[in-house]
Amino acid sequence: MFKKKALRINTYLGYGTDTLFRATGRALEDENINFGKNQNIFKTLRNIYRQFESDEIRNTSIELKLPDDQIIDTKTDQEGYYHIQLNNTTLSKYKDNQGWITYSVSYKKELQKKINNKNNFTSQMLIPSDKADFGIISDIDDTIIHTGVASVFKWRVIANTFFKNFDKRTAIEGTAKFYNKLHSGKNSGTANPFFYVSNSPWNLYDYLNEFLKTNNFPKGPVLLRDFRTPFDKTPKPKTPHKQSEIINLLEMYPYLNFILIGDSGEKDADIYTKIAELYPTRILAIYLRNVKHRRKEKRIKKIIHSFTTSPILLVQTSEQAIEHAKNSGLID
Repeated sequence: MFKKKALRINTYLGYGTDTLFRATGRALEDENINFGKNQNIFKTLRNIYRQFESDEIRNTSIELKLPDDQIIDTKTDQEGYYHIQLNNTTLSKYKDNQGWITYSVSYKKELQKKINNKNNFTSQMLIPSDKADFGIISDIDDTIIHTGVASVFKWRVIANTFFKNFDKRTAIEGTAKFYNKLHSGKNSGTANPFFYVSNSPWNLYDYLNEFLKTNNFPKGPVLLRDFRTPFDKTPKPKTPHKQSEIINLLEMYPYLNFILIGDSGEKDADIYTKIAELYPTRILAIYLRNVKHRRKEKRIKKIIHSFTTSPILLVQTSEQAIEHAKNSGLID
């Protein structure tokens, strides 16, 4: 007989304001995924398979406990997700010096299954300071991690994602240095908030989060999308995922200007320039890493040549971006 799997709650770093609490996570069967370092290819493949094969816990009661001891009750949806939005909160006094508040999540009632972690799963929400110099929104694939999105038939994406553990993945040279300089800003005394936006599915959240931590990237919410199967009958979103997430951030923080960072491999230039035109005073700079694909590079250069709303730079190295940010007065 098969041993019954224990339950867990996958909590995702989120973002909100002094008066708005938001939280997202997912109730799942625990697949005992181990993201230890120096794993062989078979363990890595097993881990990735288990992330995509995960079984959600539908329509079950979830309880969130905020740092002021307030309890919020909710239920998971048909895919095991919970989404909380609570207005008129007063949580800002519980922020740490980086703007994070900590809260806990648990199953509301004892189920007929074992619950790991003593049914206590912690998460955090970011409340950016109104004294921050700016916010930074960054793509992940081929912007800070070598993925191969521009490769033929996406074969490099498959090879890198399924056959390489997070500690074997290569960060783009100099990106962590550049990002930490942006995070520190220029004489602000506060941490400039970071947000990571990717078209990868939520199933890869733990994998990507471990990569960011291991490579010393600034801590920030990782905003992914739902994994759609060929049998998914729900309507596709009208607005592309990245565009929608970035607009949400701009609307959430009207006092904050942003820097957008992406690459020339897919549609980052199209999305970022469109957003800059919608918010012409809010985008301080756009940095695009050159993935060295001749046809794509030619197309991106055309976009850059005709775009005048915000500074936009196609960079070969992170040092070029650092030099431009220094000359623009964004960093020391």
